[in-house]
Amino acid sequence: MQNPGTATPDRFPAQERFAAGAQYISGRLTKGTSGHTHAVVDPATGDEVLTYELAGTDDVDAAVAAARRAFPGWAAATPGERSDALHRFSAVLADRAEEFARAESLQCGKPLKLTREFDVPGTIDNIAFFAGAARHLQGQSAGEYSGDHTSYVRREPIGVVGSIAPWNYPLQMAAWKILPAVAAGNTIVLKPAELTPLTSLLFAQAATDAGIPDGVINIVTGTGRVAGEHLVGHPDVAMTSFTGSTAVGKRVAEIATATVKRLHLELGGKAPFVVFDDADLEAAVHGAVAGALINTGQDCTAATRAYIQRPLYEAFVERTAALMETVRLGDPFAPGTDLGPLISHVQRDRVAGFVDRARGYARVVVGGQAPQGELAKGAYYRPTLVADAAQDSEIVQSEIFGPVLVVLPFDSDDEGIRLANDTPYGLAASAWSRDVYRAGRATREIKAGCVWVNDHIPIISEMPHGGYKASGFGKDMSAYSFEEYTQIKHVMFDNTAVARKDWHRTIFGDR
Repeated sequence: MQNPGTATPDRFPAQERFAAGAQYISGRLTKGTSGHTHAVVDPATGDEVLTYELAGTDDVDAAVAAARRAFPGWAAATPGERSDALHRFSAVLADRAEEFARAESLQCGKPLKLTREFDVPGTIDNIAFFAGAARHLQGQSAGEYSGDHTSYVRREPIGVVGSIAPWNYPLQMAAWKILPAVAAGNTIVLKPAELTPLTSLLFAQAATDAGIPDGVINIVTGTGRVAGEHLVGHPDVAMTSFTGSTAVGKRVAEIATATVKRLHLELGGKAPFVVFDDADLEAAVHGAVAGALINTGQDCTAATRAYIQRPLYEAFVERTAALMETVRLGDPFAPGTDLGPLISHVQRDRVAGFVDRARGYARVVVGGQAPQGELAKGAYYRPTLVADAAQDSEIVQSEIFGPVLVVLPFDSDDEGIRLANDTPYGLAASAWSRDVYRAGRATREIKAGCVWVNDHIPIISEMPHGGYKASGFGKDMSAYSFEEYTQIKHVMFDNTAVARKDWHRTIFGDR
């Protein structure tokens, strides 16, 4: 750590943990070797939290080598041994929950009540889930499928996994990448976003403290163009897992293809929020505001396109606007804060650009500007509702990643479902109706990896998360993600010497 910044101990109690650097390789913190530094900035104030040395390609090579050395021993550990280590890990993280919650709030600008009640408990639950899953790495039952031969399928770890995580949920994304990989017996090198490395580094340190061997979990904190691309293209990395934008996902796929890696991509989203005319209007309004503003809208599953059947449209717009105006912006560490800042001023200006351009073709009902006064120092943007945009407009089709909800009317059920599917993305969606058949049709016909009914945004460790179409492929969380980090081997036994001789005779004749 080159510069400790100005964060006070109550906001950043773990600051001293980063004195040795922001790379975590083979169980210890080191400084990056790129020759460049980067500042972690509190987006609520613009103050620097710390400045650290970025990873270079040499650091990536060292981390991959450490993971490669650790792989044989970790892969050979019994499922019970890996499970026990992960259970200890869960306990360590639970003991440090407040430290993690504060670090996550500081680097991301999330309200502390959100990190305390959602991010950290969700991560602890994820560890507990994969601690159990580690004991259930199953192949397929044996059987005689070919004469006197017995076949069965083994599931085996792949090797060194190289993962890249985004800045919007750094702690949870670290968990989603690391846990299924190591539970299945792989080792991993994770590159967090350079804006938000703190909780990923704390996560790896906690794993070491829980007894997970050195080299099993490694963190390299560098830029995407240097550390990220080198990690994806590294010949000793057997699998790449990436979460981020669709545009960068295409670049990751291009690099990974050169070395024929296993690839896992969770990319952008533009989630539709479809309200039929028999829905509970008040529930839908509250669901839309919560679903659109979660994490200041910086969530790839956030409600971004609300399609409201015509009889409810004007009432929905009016009540949603009124509810948005009650949302309290403020210091993420203040108990009364509902909404924190965006991750940076750059991201705030990007969001503002979408809304400003939309003024020429749509109606900005509420919001649409940054606050003044004390909050102007941070990357804040008011909750924004945009109505009456065209389906093919930029604000409807493009991922904004901010506290902006666009509302459009529809007439028939057919039209509502068609509009919901009319973007390149397919990560998540929700349908709101009291009619089980109507809702059931929506779950079947909306093309998305998750469709909620009469709710929007909750996730659970036991169920998969991942998209269709330009939102990528592969699953996070659940047993499905566990299987993503394994490779399948067919094993076949000849049960009798006679059978083998008969098979040889068929091929080579009697010799």
